Amino acid sequence: MQIRKNLYQVSGSLNGMTWTGTDTNFDDANAYLLDTGSGLILFDCGNGETWPQIVKNTEYWGLNPGDIKACFLTHAHLDHAGACAILSSKGITLYAHRKTAEAIAAADARCCGYFYHKTMTPCDKVIPLEDGSTVPICGLEISVAHYPGHTEGCAAFVFAHGEETVVVSGDIIGTLLVGYFGWDGAIDFDKKAYMDSLLRFSKFDSDLMLPGHGLVYFYKPRRRVEEALSQALSLWRS
Repeated sequence: MQIRKNLYQVSGSLNGMTWTGTDTNFDDANAYLLDTGSGLILFDCGNGETWPQIVKNTEYWGLNPGDIKACFLTHAHLDHAGACAILSSKGITLYAHRKTAEAIAAADARCCGYFYHKTMTPCDKVIPLEDGSTVPICGLEISVAHYPGHTEGCAAFVFAHGEETVVVSGDIIGTLLVGYFGWDGAIDFDKKAYMDSLLRFSKFDSDLMLPGHGLVYFYKPRRRVEEALSQALSLWRS
């Protein structure tokens, strides 16, 4: 699905971009592909089993999966990072917040394979990033913002696309289809850290927000984050 010129969604089982055996589920996260003109950049990579579908969706737009230079991972859950080992074997450079890189290398319970009744394939090739760092790649600068809570290593990635500021938010907030928050069944879920992250994220302005599941936010994404913060304050504040 084309989101903007040269910006595509290439996976996501909640809205039918990829198929995992049943309808409308969270088994495969949204992955996004940016054509920079100097190479393709992927954000999240699906659960691994859907990689052939991601390749097919990429090729539909006349793009060559062999031109993918890098993948930025929002967090370590299998539905977002399950294809890491596949990408690494193809020479694609992987980036994630340090805590996410550690979890993917260990392929332990932080990857939540138990939720999907699957086993995460470990990958120790993820380049660790810190909050506030910037990665220059393919003529762009991609900024890293650490928003823990859903997982310890949750991060958003921010870049300029024409006149717009785009944020790839992963599961920092819920989709418009289901709830305000990312799933709370992870080993490293932290309610207090999550509330602090929502407060900080609610002060960030973007023009386009690309979530981990479900619908893209084309109009004033900050409003959706403010709604999530309001719900967290009502439900979680002790």
